[in-house]
Amino acid sequence: MTVFATLDANMRYVREAMAQCGDFVMRDLVVPAIPAPMAACVAFIDQLADARGIGVHILSGIGAAKAPGRQSDSPTDILTAAGVSAADFREEKELDKLMTAMLSGDTVLFLDGKDAAVVFATRGFPSRGVPKADLEAVVQGPQEAFSEVLRTNTTLLRRRIRDTRLKVKQSLIGRRSATDVALVYLDDVARPDIVSEAEARLAAIDIDAVQDIGYVEQLIEDDWLSPFPQTQLTERPDKAAAAILEGRVAIIADNSPFALLLPATLNASLQASEDYYQRFHITMLVRPLRFTAAIMAAALPGLYLALAVFHPSMLPMMLMFKMAGARALVPFPAVAEILLMELAFELLREAGVRLPGPVGGAIGIVGGLIVGQAAVEAGLVSPAVVIIVAITGIAGFASPDYRLASALRLVKYLIIALASMFGLFGFWMAMLLVLVHLASLKSFGVPYLHPFAAGGMNGYADAKDSLFRLPLFAMRTRPFFAAPGQRTRMKQAKRHGKE
Repeated sequence: MTVFATLDANMRYVREAMAQCGDFVMRDLVVPAIPAPMAACVAFIDQLADARGIGVHILSGIGAAKAPGRQSDSPTDILTAAGVSAADFREEKELDKLMTAMLSGDTVLFLDGKDAAVVFATRGFPSRGVPKADLEAVVQGPQEAFSEVLRTNTTLLRRRIRDTRLKVKQSLIGRRSATDVALVYLDDVARPDIVSEAEARLAAIDIDAVQDIGYVEQLIEDDWLSPFPQTQLTERPDKAAAAILEGRVAIIADNSPFALLLPATLNASLQASEDYYQRFHITMLVRPLRFTAAIMAAALPGLYLALAVFHPSMLPMMLMFKMAGARALVPFPAVAEILLMELAFELLREAGVRLPGPVGGAIGIVGGLIVGQAAVEAGLVSPAVVIIVAITGIAGFASPDYRLASALRLVKYLIIALASMFGLFGFWMAMLLVLVHLASLKSFGVPYLHPFAAGGMNGYADAKDSLFRLPLFAMRTRPFFAAPGQRTRMKQAKRHGKE
């Protein structure tokens, strides 16, 4: 529906649409024009719009006008001639788009006798500013994190990438929420097929509301049956900027303090921002530990079951006797011990997440110690099981991506089930199933196990930043995510010091 030509009709439409909305504000005013002043009104939502900006740039500007405009001019020409000093305003003829703009924090001005209205950019809703990163905290590196305000998040990215080729394509998703969602990428570095595929998947979303970026993730991922995340989630602007510089695409949604990075690989999920801010020596040690911890988080309980129940002869004799003596008084089979402790650990983890920060951490640590010690003293589980479950839990926390850690938690129970039924054969069968599943996954056309699989697509150059991270001067090319003609990111230069 288009804007009506009379002010009364437009005011009646807006008032009916915003009936019983106590935060809706409409003010009458007069705009100087030739041959006679024009009646007008402004409409906005209290607190969503910046009241000070409305008063200073719109109402006061019109009230103090000295250069009247002609009635035959367009609404923006009339306001410009009248001396309105707002930095950003535009014409709009669709009433639906005007209502969406107003509900997003903009101010709408209707003029009598004009079939178009003016939208002023006056968004000023309260926010918590730029917070500190909590989930992906680092010792060395920026401490900033994304906030719930879309424009703040795009500004944080532009501070780090001051390039005109950084594109921010914005769209509205959600029939009722009309949530602003932005696709951010480097125009000359990102692969066009990945950008177009991301745009197509976003355009295909038809839902009432998008409350968080997690809605978008679930609606655009390749394989919804897989527990493994096929997009990477981050709260850190520096991590998102680094991914964009590599040729990846970021998706940011209003009201969400996270960004989606795509394509995603298993290798990228095990990389942390701090890996690149410190010298490569420590990263050469920490990165393999993360990969080992990921395997342990999924496989350790199943491996214990296979060895302790089906193949105890593969253990050292003293260890076998020690474990057998500890389990002699336990009334449950080994698989019941494992499941009992794993479920207790899951309950403690869930309770720790729901409670306030300091209390949650204390509950997780104290609860784990008390429950484990009490279970051993009561003869419900053996000490070896407590140690295995504790190491498994600690290994899960070593993953930089908590969604990958959650996927490994689910996979762990599959491995436990097959290992408890078939021993080592079941354990290796479960591990092979997981490996085949990972090899079959793709994220926007990129193999999930790249560069460990299909590494030849980029001449195995991406292996320099995988299990080990080589010095920065050795990683002169961008990963496979980048467009073919934009692989070089660092020119070879003479280095100081020893060669």
